[in-house]
Amino acid sequence: MPRKVKPAENGKEEGRPYKQAKVEAAGGPSILNFANPSSLFESLISPIKTETFFKEFWEQKPLFIQRNDPVVAAYYQSLFRLTDLKSFCNRGMYYGRDLNVCRCVNGKKKVLNKDGRAHFLQLRKDFDQKRATIQFHQPQRFKDELWRIQEKLECYFGSLVGSNVYITPAGSQGLPPHYDDVEVFILQLEGEKHWRLYTPTVALAREYSIENEARIGTPTHEFTLKPGDLLYFPRGTIHQADTPAGLAHSTHVTISTYQNNSWGDFLLDTISGLVFETAKENVELRTGISRQLLMQVETTTVARRRLSGFLRTLADRLEGTKELLSSDMKKDFVMHRLPPYYVGDGTELLTPGGKLPRLDSRVGLQFKDHIVLTVGPDQDQSDESREKVVYLYHSLKNKRETHMMGNEEEIEFHGLRFPLSHVDALKQIWNNSAISVKDLKLTTDEEKESLVLSLWTECLIQVV
Repeated sequence: MPRKVKPAENGKEEGRPYKQAKVEAAGGPSILNFANPSSLFESLISPIKTETFFKEFWEQKPLFIQRNDPVVAAYYQSLFRLTDLKSFCNRGMYYGRDLNVCRCVNGKKKVLNKDGRAHFLQLRKDFDQKRATIQFHQPQRFKDELWRIQEKLECYFGSLVGSNVYITPAGSQGLPPHYDDVEVFILQLEGEKHWRLYTPTVALAREYSIENEARIGTPTHEFTLKPGDLLYFPRGTIHQADTPAGLAHSTHVTISTYQNNSWGDFLLDTISGLVFETAKENVELRTGISRQLLMQVETTTVARRRLSGFLRTLADRLEGTKELLSSDMKKDFVMHRLPPYYVGDGTELLTPGGKLPRLDSRVGLQFKDHIVLTVGPDQDQSDESREKVVYLYHSLKNKRETHMMGNEEEIEFHGLRFPLSHVDALKQIWNNSAISVKDLKLTTDEEKESLVLSLWTECLIQVV
């Protein structure tokens, strides 16, 4: 794909800078590069370089990539079409769970859902007669190419990646002005969509919110996306979009990530473990709080000073700590993410293959991007003095059909638990593309063979 960057004819800017790239039609097909997560993301935002994107745009300002390439447009159109809804409805789609029908009326969202199962003829009737938008939730559950894209993006970002498809008839708008709590990548699949972006009222917002059009002012950016175009904007960016009148319907997919994935979230996740470990060695942290402190309306000066001192103590300890005990974020990520993309029945993810590892074998991790290694308290012990153990969580057995659907009762975690004495050996395997089993840092040969056999049985390593 040629590396050309120039302003689009239909883009305008008022006050806030943005970058707009136009890619002319190339001689060969333009397809995404699935060789690895980095190449996938680079090809997704091409011709913008990854380094440029994160330096100038990520969490900062919108990026509009306009492409005039019929091959790219055809590929985007293959990701999801209006006609796909018919076959999905035949599988059993339900209002609320799988899709919403809505329309923006006088600046407010009007939901037009029926009860129970959705039928394509009714959806098409509301679409044609009521000018309603059809919002399809998490299409990667059914569309293989979106699964393939989002699985690689989850590996790249180290964060959950969801998606929604919006199908809007001509001369209509589905949602009022609002902002989201996620980083957003818009891929235009069918027709055209007119977008207006506004200055955030809450930078890098942590929640979704509808905004009154009277208070958001004039757009800072305005674009019309066509098939093959891509638009990125940070969480908190106020936006609204409509399908121009007199044209065909519009279909776009919103790919989103980095929900609750900030430094603040990470601090909340790790601070409890840091306090727990520090208190083992610091008697001051184990002394009782002042009498009646919990009964005070305002925190006392003495209490604030004590807490400030403890925070400085924690900061000093943190400087010399290599491992932080993650409470929930790592486990939550690996439990809820997509399984590796595969063609066929996925036997290679569920059944160990190749040679059985032995003491004289060399082994290496497989599916490393889908594994999380973490140290934490033993969940099988109920007493407060639980010993630390090593957990190796993975997403090989996760269900694609439940991805990002909030079905917590259907979610389970998969992985292995090892004694803390195994952590160095596991790090050896993690940090080397291949390592001899006999060189693992464990006391006995039996421990070494037992460790690699456990990993092999779980399909996490192979003999190389």
